[in-house]
Amino acid sequence: MSLDGIEPQVDLAFDIPNRSVTVYHIGNSEEITARLESLGFGAALIATRESSTAELSEARAEAVIADQQEVTVLRWLLGINAVMFLVEFSFGWFAQSTGLIADSLDMFADAGVYGVALFAVGHSAKQKLRAAHLSGWLQMILAIGALSEVLRRFIFGSEPVSILMMSIGCVALVANVTCLFMISRNRDSGAHMEASWIFSANDVIANVGVILAGGLVVLTGSRYPDLIIGLIIGLVVLNGARRILKLKS
Repeated sequence: MSLDGIEPQVDLAFDIPNRSVTVYHIGNSEEITARLESLGFGAALIATRESSTAELSEARAEAVIADQQEVTVLRWLLGINAVMFLVEFSFGWFAQSTGLIADSLDMFADAGVYGVALFAVGHSAKQKLRAAHLSGWLQMILAIGALSEVLRRFIFGSEPVSILMMSIGCVALVANVTCLFMISRNRDSGAHMEASWIFSANDVIANVGVILAGGLVVLTGSRYPDLIIGLIIGLVVLNGARRILKLKS
């Protein structure tokens, strides 16, 4: 982000394990060094040299390939979450399960998040951060909606169908573990992908909770385990939104 606005635009190649970054630029070496040092992370210039056209082309090609990989992953994540929202919401309403409904709204928020993240691919770090924050606000709104549904069913009553809760919860768990695995390879690509990782990790926790709540409904014959897990999922989603809104880079 600190190098945004430098003209001509620079290209970056990161080596995370070795904590180094290669900056491909035309002139402005002193300004680039000063901006990186001003971050206060202990940045120091290791070496500088004239790059060949082939090296610069290779760096740009790697950036294009990385963006294409992100787009493919995000499209899959968007599709999976959109389908699971429809499945979970439909069965959650039929089963009178606040846990499934809350989780389906989380899926809906995630689908919106991945759509926003798709927009961010290939854009600047600042735009990626704005996209992550937008997704965080979206998730916060959906979390409040889920908590409102828990309150409504607590007041007016419900009779959750435990078998449907556990069955659909298992399907959603498989879907979200798949999403988590797919995104793990691109987690360090920017704030928008870090936000997507947080969402998927929260979803796995929520799915396990729905399955456990279904089992407790069977054992106790009470609707309260479903209401409690719906409340917990809503709070987990709310906390995920808070974490995303705190992302700085």
